Amino acid sequence: MMSLVLERMSGVPSPARGEGTVVRAIATLCFALFFLSLPALDARAAMNIQEVRSKKGVTAWMVEDHSIPLIAIRFVFDGGTAQDPVGKEGLVNLMTGLFDEGAGDLDSEAFQQKLDDAGAEISFQAARDGTYGWMRMLSDHKDEAFGLLKLTVNSPRFDQAPIDRIRSQILSGILANERDPNTVAQQRWLRAIYGQHPYSRPDEGTKQSLATITAADIRAFHKANFARGGLHVAVVGDIDAATLSGKLDEVFGDLPQKQTLAPVEDVKLKLGQQLEVNYDLPQTSLQLAWPGVKPNARDFFAAALMNEILGGSTFTSRLFEEVREKRGLAYGVSSKLVDHEHSNALVVTTATRSDRAAETLSIVRKVVKDMAEKGPTEEELAATKKYLIGSFAINHLKSSDSIAATLVGLQRDNFAMDYIKNRAALIDAVSLEDVRTEARKLLSADPTVMIVGPPLNRY
Repeated sequence: MMSLVLERMSGVPSPARGEGTVVRAIATLCFALFFLSLPALDARAAMNIQEVRSKKGVTAWMVEDHSIPLIAIRFVFDGGTAQDPVGKEGLVNLMTGLFDEGAGDLDSEAFQQKLDDAGAEISFQAARDGTYGWMRMLSDHKDEAFGLLKLTVNSPRFDQAPIDRIRSQILSGILANERDPNTVAQQRWLRAIYGQHPYSRPDEGTKQSLATITAADIRAFHKANFARGGLHVAVVGDIDAATLSGKLDEVFGDLPQKQTLAPVEDVKLKLGQQLEVNYDLPQTSLQLAWPGVKPNARDFFAAALMNEILGGSTFTSRLFEEVREKRGLAYGVSSKLVDHEHSNALVVTTATRSDRAAETLSIVRKVVKDMAEKGPTEEELAATKKYLIGSFAINHLKSSDSIAATLVGLQRDNFAMDYIKNRAALIDAVSLEDVRTEARKLLSADPTVMIVGPPLNRY
């Protein structure tokens, strides 16, 4: 369920840095295995969320837990790849691949060695509406780790050699994707539903745009983007509020107060289209889009419950029952609410044998039409409420890192700090008529459909 709220966090992953030494690779593997072996925070601790405000006004949501020697911090600055200037698409994605390539007086190799010595991992990621950062560390080495994070946030080097290397890695991916039917189709899909809006552009950029991006461009965006006014922070683990307050000022306190970002307009999906991307494939992919709903809207939970019944649940949804169980037309079929800051959608996806694509598309449309006209049953709604309430902790509070990610997502979506405590009651309060009204509202529209495979009229 929370994945719906946090959908905007899913962006193009940051490009990997260059290959490290064998020793570093082994150390990183051992470090990862250590964290995977740690027990999850218990539900009681996960619910005890504190707001910590530093002397310089930096605010974080914190869950304190001293049962394991781990601290996880996640943060996001408003403004992601939608901020890429026209002609320099891929700038933000390239920037996020460079934060562990040197900072302050430390070049790439020296920074990585210090990171290993501190027993810490760090990563940055570009999403459409935010620039995300993440670090996890052993609490015994928090001073060294937070010191490195301070350098990364405030003084990234953006040296030319790493820029050229990371740019080359991204370019290799772009060239490979030019031969991938699904990637080509997805770019056409984005242009069709978003038009000229920044969401229609590839997060990783193009061959032409990447070539124009300079170190000065990256430094300018970093200065405009990394500011306290657009910052959201969550920290979970073996640290107390007083210590965290000092660390927040150490890492973020010297940043500018206000961001300098370009305005991005809201955009409505361009519906009612049918796109056929013709490739001679044995399997045809289908994608359909209807209007969505903002995660902090009053009718969000009605939409979430309806979506779960329609296609959100892997093995119990109506789409799965009709497409997979009754007819064996696909291995899987799903629907999800996709949230971005300036646009929202409900998207259904599946793939089937090309000679049965038209039949599968017809069944999907029929299931959606039935949901729009009649809505769910009382039994379906009751079962789905129970599932969404019961699965939340397992899916989103199972580790210190997942809790931190959840808290950052809630802040980005402007939820109150007591949201997790109140969530079950909010779900229970949704009536059958609420869900039926939401189904009519979202699913009565004529969707945009994309078909990737042989022409439908071939069969």
